[in-house]
Amino acid sequence: MNQKHKIIKISSIILGILSIIIIFIILIISPVAKHLIEKYDEQLTGRQITMGRVYVNPITGYVHISNLKIYELRSDSLFVSVKSVNAKIALFKLFSKTLEFSSITLNHPDILIERSSSGINFIDIIRKFTPDKTKNRPSNFHVNFLGFKINDGIIHYREKSVPVNFMIRKVFLECPGKRWNSDSIDVKYSFFSGTHKGDMIGNFSMHVKNLNYRLDVIVHTFDLLVLEPYIIDLKNFGSFSANLEANLKVKGNFKEASDVTFTGMLAINKFHFGIRPGMDYGSIDKFQLAIFQLSPKKNQYLFDSVSIIHPNFKYERYDKSNNLQKMFGKKGSRLSGRTQNPSSFNLLTTIGIYIEKLSKNFFKSDYKINRLAIYNGNFVYNDYSLINKFSLNLKPVNILSDSIDKNQDRIKITLQTGIKPSGTLKVALSINPADSSEFDMNYSLQRLPATLFNSYFISYTSYPLNRGIVELNGNWKVRKGYLKSSNHLKIIDLRLANRIDNKDAKKLPMKLIMSVIRDKGNVIDYQIPVTGNLKRPKFNIKDVIRDALVNIIEKPFKTLYRINVKNTENDIEKALTFKWEIRQSSPDANQLKFINEMAEFLSLNKTASIIVQPQIFVQKEKETIELFDARKMYFMTFKHKDQSEFTKNDSIYVDRMSVKDHKFNIYLNKHTKSRLVFTTQEKCALLIGSKRIKIKLNQLTINRKNTFIQPFIKKGVMKQIKFTPSKTVIPFNGYSFYKIIYQGEIPEILSTAYNKMNGLNNESPRKAYKKDRLKVR
Repeated sequence: MNQKHKIIKISSIILGILSIIIIFIILIISPVAKHLIEKYDEQLTGRQITMGRVYVNPITGYVHISNLKIYELRSDSLFVSVKSVNAKIALFKLFSKTLEFSSITLNHPDILIERSSSGINFIDIIRKFTPDKTKNRPSNFHVNFLGFKINDGIIHYREKSVPVNFMIRKVFLECPGKRWNSDSIDVKYSFFSGTHKGDMIGNFSMHVKNLNYRLDVIVHTFDLLVLEPYIIDLKNFGSFSANLEANLKVKGNFKEASDVTFTGMLAINKFHFGIRPGMDYGSIDKFQLAIFQLSPKKNQYLFDSVSIIHPNFKYERYDKSNNLQKMFGKKGSRLSGRTQNPSSFNLLTTIGIYIEKLSKNFFKSDYKINRLAIYNGNFVYNDYSLINKFSLNLKPVNILSDSIDKNQDRIKITLQTGIKPSGTLKVALSINPADSSEFDMNYSLQRLPATLFNSYFISYTSYPLNRGIVELNGNWKVRKGYLKSSNHLKIIDLRLANRIDNKDAKKLPMKLIMSVIRDKGNVIDYQIPVTGNLKRPKFNIKDVIRDALVNIIEKPFKTLYRINVKNTENDIEKALTFKWEIRQSSPDANQLKFINEMAEFLSLNKTASIIVQPQIFVQKEKETIELFDARKMYFMTFKHKDQSEFTKNDSIYVDRMSVKDHKFNIYLNKHTKSRLVFTTQEKCALLIGSKRIKIKLNQLTINRKNTFIQPFIKKGVMKQIKFTPSKTVIPFNGYSFYKIIYQGEIPEILSTAYNKMNGLNNESPRKAYKKDRLKVR
């Protein structure tokens, strides 16, 4: 019994001593570990490391570190800070020369990734722990990292050259880890944009040795404003916005850019770029790709659909440049400069180069798009290089193709669009997918008002148009780049207005030219065949020359007929529309005579009445007010005059003054100091002010109405007149006007003119085009 008691006593003492030793080790190892790490941190990692509380359990292998901080290389700036690190080490694996972290968890890490001209800010760590295989023998000591996890992290990305300062938050990352003898890494991840809306979630896996990878990513409304610094780097001014949605599966290899395969959906929504929000050069409501398989290496570009919803694009031409050159530099110099400079990194140009590589062999590959569609597009062209602004608006533009397939005999694409203020364009295109130099095209341009081109006519001839309908139809057949086509140009009832006296306008004898090119039925009708190589086509103008010669011979004999037609058209037009010249506030003598006749008609026909509908070309009226008032302001300053000294002759002088006058433009630039205003019209508007322009336009509208109704007031027939509210329009003839609608009796002059015109339209010179006139009436 005594012997047994001694054994128990000795065992208890030994266990107690061991327990004390273990407790002592546990108590001492934690501060020792902290001390050793902080002492030898730079020797081991090249970085300074500080920690808060450290707890190490040598029995279970559990390690806890709070407030871990790793600093930048030779700097007091933080590289990584972690609220807490929890890890567990498999101690028994140490006996088999294996250090195995069975789990590592980083809670609330804050990581800074910074790119500069010297590289990424953690490149020194990579170099530190990359073994030199030429000097070191393979080690028989192995390391396993298992169960790696990041909870609620923040990652900052900075780039000094652009500069970029972006972050993602709520970063979650979970990885089963990697054993020393395994070749793959699998990661689950998710995060939110730190500065804007949007999030991403997905999986990533990679084979370490051959660098094959797989990526699944789902993107929810990710705001692409994070790319704005890169866009600012490529442009001189302007704003940008867009967001990204995606559900993609990607597999590829990091060694070769073309070795990648995409499937799934990618969409860019609410894309805008321009001077500022609301002043866009381009926008798209939605651009979506539905991808079956996109594999450049396998030469496969297979899409279920490519759709663009409500694209808008504005192109503006100035005296010496255009809006795109202003934004991106001449010939895209800012874009090309970033592309050609290898030391200048820009994410967008890098992506652009990558996409270019992916699509390099598209037409030589196996491609298929089940449906290509552009819906409700809007394309605007403005030309400010002329005396007066020219504007063309295609809306809505719809482009459709049900199937684009390399294996098809033909690819068919259709385009339909309206033209503001009037007109339509239809194009049907059929292309050989194996040879883009072989195609057929039919097009039809209908109901286009000739007055739309008055800005060009005034600038190059001094004559505007006040009537005319343009129609152009064509049929093209191209084989191996060789064109054979027929083109039918028809301009109905083209008429010149009075010459405009402007020293900037070129002067051509348009009346003589019109008498030569216009036939006796007041129609220009030519067949214009075009043949030859697409790069150097030949125009066959025999039909034009023949008709011109016939007109020279026949026109003198039809002079009375043409005068009769013109007078009859004027009678009808004058009775139905009361045209206001630009800035005209009171009727001229002929117009006043017509108003008096109208008042007399109403006084004699008490059951008759008229409705007057003001149709105001607001855009043109405002532009004219802006240009005149700005030139007037310059003139008054230059001549040292005040408003009371401004005479009628002064007004005529200002009206004839060139808007491109060098001294006038110096004056504008001095008084409108905005680097984002490029046109004389815009500078004039800025100088005068929108409030003053609005007041002037309203006063002009009131003055017109007051002067128009005076003869009716004198005759006491105002009860027989009804004015409707003014309507903002882009008028067919290019001028504001009053539309007159008769109720009850109609004037005899109008009835007579109608009957006379019906008779003239049934006579041989005009009968051939009677249907055309009815169609565009």
